[in-house]
Formats: sequence, C-alpha cells, structure tokens
Amino acid sequence: MDRTDRHYRFFMRQITRRTLLYTEMVNAQAIYYGDLDRLIGFTPDENPLVLQVGGDDPKLLANSARRAAEFGYSEINLNVGCPSDRVQSGNFGACLMAQPERVADCVSAMIAASALPVSVKHRIGIDDQDSYEDMANFVTIVSATGCQRFSVHARKAWLQGLSPKDNRNIPPLRYADVHRLKQEFPHLQIEINGGFKTLAQVKNQLRAVDAVMIGRAAYDIPFLFEKADQEIFGETTEPQTRYQVVESMLPYIDYHTQKLGTRLHSITRHMLHLFHGQPGSRIWKQTLTEEARQLNSGVEVVADALEKVRDAAELALYHHQNHRQIADHRQMADSAITLDVIASKQNVARAARTN
Repeated sequence: MDRTDRHYRFFMRQITRRTLLYTEMVNAQAIYYGDLDRLIGFTPDENPLVLQVGGDDPKLLANSARRAAEFGYSEINLNVGCPSDRVQSGNFGACLMAQPERVADCVSAMIAASALPVSVKHRIGIDDQDSYEDMANFVTIVSATGCQRFSVHARKAWLQGLSPKDNRNIPPLRYADVHRLKQEFPHLQIEINGGFKTLAQVKNQLRAVDAVMIGRAAYDIPFLFEKADQEIFGETTEPQTRYQVVESMLPYIDYHTQKLGTRLHSITRHMLHLFHGQPGSRIWKQTLTEEARQLNSGVEVVADALEKVRDAAELALYHHQNHRQIADHRQMADSAITLDVIASKQNVARAARTN
C-alpha cells in the first residue's frame, strides 16, 4: 500500500516496458462510490497494468471488473493475501482464505462482468489452516469458476499477533509448496512471490512456475529490472541507463508540478533508490529528500541532484583510476625489486663458483 501509485508506475516504465505492474490495492467499495479518475485512473504508458482490488461483495467486485475494463487495464486481481487488521475488519484480504466458496462467488461475478482476465493473489495459508492440502483445496474451489491465474505469496499469514511487516518476514518461505501446486495444477498459471531480489533468482524460479512477482525489492532496488525485458522477455533493444531514466522523467515531473500542482516529493519519493549501490547514491537521496519537500520545488531539484550524482561518479572513477595506477606502480616496483634480488643471488652464486 502507498507504493505503486501512478507516479511510481510511470517511473518503472522508464526501466522496464514488458513486466506486469500492479496498482495499490483499492477497496471495491471505494471504486463503487468514489472518484474513479483519482482512484484507478492511469495513462496508457503504464500498461501492461493490473488493477488490484479488495472486497468480499460479488456485486461491488463485479462493478470493479467493469470499471477496470472501461479504463483499459490489462487484468484485474482479487487480493486474498493482505493480513492487515484494517483489511480484516472489512472481511477481505487474507482472512477470506478461510472462505473459499465466498472467494469463488466473488471471482465468478468478476469473470461474468467483463472480458478482462481475473487473477487471485493469496498466501500459502492462514493461521492453522496452512497445510499444502488447505491451499490446494482453496485453489480447486476458486479455479472451478474459470479463474486461470493464481499469484501465491509463499508464506502463510498469521492473522492474530503479527503485523503486516512481520507477516512479510517471520513466517518461513515455502517455495516447494508453490512448485507442487504448479505440478498438480498444470493447466493453471501459477505465479510465485516472496523474497526475490535478483533476476537470477527469477530465472531459476521460472523453471518451476509460470511467473514471478517481486514486491519489496521492486521498490527498494528498482534498477534490478534494468535487463528484465532482455533476459526474461527476449527484447533486443538496449535498456536505459540510470541517467537516462532520470532524464526521461524530467518532462513528466515538470508537467505534473507546474500544470497539475503535484508536490514534487509525491513523485521523487519513488525515485530515491534508483542509484542504490552506486557512487552518488547518498547525495541523490539527500537532495531529493530535503529539497523536494520544499514548497514550490520543481524539476530543477531533480536536475541538480542528477548533476551531483554525475560529479560523484566522476570523482569515484578518478580515485579508482589513481588507486589502480598506484597499485600498478607498486606491482612494477615489487617486480623490479624481485628481479634485482634474483640477479644479486645469481651474481653471488657465480662468484662462489669462481672462487
């Protein structure tokens, strides 16, 4: 929640064009009664995009599916995996795994409401209903509706006693259960989620399942998707560099801050980790964190931050080259000393033989 808004999605589309992006989870009731442009509006540049919804009312969820189709989404997803107390109080999210027939009713209504693909995101299990058999029973009942795609977070959820954050870390990952699900339901598209941070891990998982969902790492290390289009989808075009990603964001930032009155921080907060692990990362985050919050700050802040990163990168390269030259000189000097020692020993040996 509060992460994959339209600004984040536009930013990610400068890094990857082919991966499937998800919206934040939107309450189906809010979609029924609320401001649709604000809640689910997006630009075509963000596609392929999935509208993720939460709810337990088939009527409201059917409406969500119709609206998703009208707005041009690629898919609609019912979240049955979120363990937060607030979500539970509305009887949706992970607690619905205890009611597979109810979930099936909701999914049936969504499928009937539009031609959009409908998928379900869920956990391995909840509380004491966490065996593989429990999950397989859930998938059996829900897939009977015609639902073809299931995104499985490979951890159970404790609905009492653990916060959403703890539920993302404390329950152990059970990848083998998701792999088994694919083996026993080969006709379904099974997507695995939980703990993935590299494309190498993704490619390894694709041997056992149909797709891999990356959650936190997609936000904390966004540039891990740099070569996703090439390595996963076979694209031949070169990916953009980090600098090019920022440059491609500048017109978007200028338009939203100057024309629409969007606060700069609302956009740049999603870009803080772009230079993760790179020279200049610290000054990049510091500049955006401090200056983007100031009233009337605009695109010039981002341009300035980018220049600071370039300067830091050039300085780091300069130091690296100097260190390398020094190391090379030392190695040459050591080699010369070694040769001198060898020559000296040889001279001593010759003198000894002469004597």
